[in-house]
Amino acid sequence: MNSETFTTKIISSWGKNQKLKANIYQFFHPYSLPNIPIIPRGNARSYGDAALNSNVLDMKKNNAIISFDKQRGFIQCQSGILLSEILEIIIPEGWFLPVSPGTKYITLGGAIAADVHGKNHSSKGCFSNCIASFNLLLPNNKTLTCSKTSNASFFEMTCGGMGLTGVITEATIQLRKIKSSSILQTTKACQNLKAIFEEMENNTDSEYMVAWIDTLQKYQLGKGIVFKGKHSDVVSTQKFASKKTITIPSYFPSFLLNSFCMKLYNFSYFRRHKNKHNLVNLESFFHPLDSLKNWNRIYGKKGFMQYQFVIPKSNAFEGITAILQLVSKSKYPSFLSALKLFGTKNNNPLSFPIEGYSLAMDFKMQKGLLDFLNKLDLVVETYGGKIYLAKDARMSKATFEKGYPRNNDFKKFRKDNNLTKLQSLQSLRLGL
Repeated sequence: MNSETFTTKIISSWGKNQKLKANIYQFFHPYSLPNIPIIPRGNARSYGDAALNSNVLDMKKNNAIISFDKQRGFIQCQSGILLSEILEIIIPEGWFLPVSPGTKYITLGGAIAADVHGKNHSSKGCFSNCIASFNLLLPNNKTLTCSKTSNASFFEMTCGGMGLTGVITEATIQLRKIKSSSILQTTKACQNLKAIFEEMENNTDSEYMVAWIDTLQKYQLGKGIVFKGKHSDVVSTQKFASKKTITIPSYFPSFLLNSFCMKLYNFSYFRRHKNKHNLVNLESFFHPLDSLKNWNRIYGKKGFMQYQFVIPKSNAFEGITAILQLVSKSKYPSFLSALKLFGTKNNNPLSFPIEGYSLAMDFKMQKGLLDFLNKLDLVVETYGGKIYLAKDARMSKATFEKGYPRNNDFKKFRKDNNLTKLQSLQSLRLGL
């Protein structure tokens, strides 16, 4: 493959908060990396600038299934395949991803690079936990096979390393067995943050758990719904068909996204979901936003910022209370907010989760928002927290270094192994 062939076009993040002209190099196997600063790019679902640069390596056509062991539950795929395409193959055979993030429209390579998490981090950890091995193309065009026991340092640095250690070309996933394509879901209405924390702490029966929080509340701070789920034991026909999607048009009137409309929506959402116990399909439970195609258009041409942070368990209630107080009193409403409980952190230096609570909030881009998010950063830092690199588009180098104490190990590893040709706007901003 001629690595010097490229096309030029305008690209942006999923948050649509940054746009730039980039040279797009298509990856086909076998491949030699061009001798320029470049970053691999999957399905462009990173919210910030982690996969943006003036030169990007488009991985989407590197998307074949190499092998599927239906008896043992191992599937080997090229890295550009979407998780949705994997699910369509494995669910009918009675298998599922042990860790499933909030969207199925990310690539396998992207899931590893961000070391994504799901609603079951407290029990199953990050996506890297289900990766048996992956192949990594280095800037010197040497390929390494990496696992927890072979080239283990490259494995740890790559999982969560945001594409800065090499190009993941293929990977093997260890799947989990399921009997049904349904989730037994329980929802619990909570009138404040204390009640949500108590409900999540007292979880003894469900593997999956997430809370929706109405951040527009001023007097019932943290009011929301806790969603719990576990795979149904009732054997059913294993079908996986994506829900019919509604396409958000490019001309969507973003002025409809205002506090008044969202208060009405939140009121309706709370009433509709409170205190239920029912069977739902996998799609509805794990990927509810995927039913809205191009839902990022709702925020208008200027886009939005997703702000996701985690605070250690010992400080989480106080820290998240402080954040919600600031948001509720500000002119920057969060129109979608989700709270998760994380378990023990792993050994990957740039992996996001630590034992504690994580809150993700979506903010429409508007004047003054970046200064407001800087204020939230100070609260997160005060309570010992950190910000998620896969969602980040603007945090400072100082904030990053406080949240990721092993960042120097990562920088040294990149330098020692001649990996610095892999660059993104994010890596340049954070000094990686």
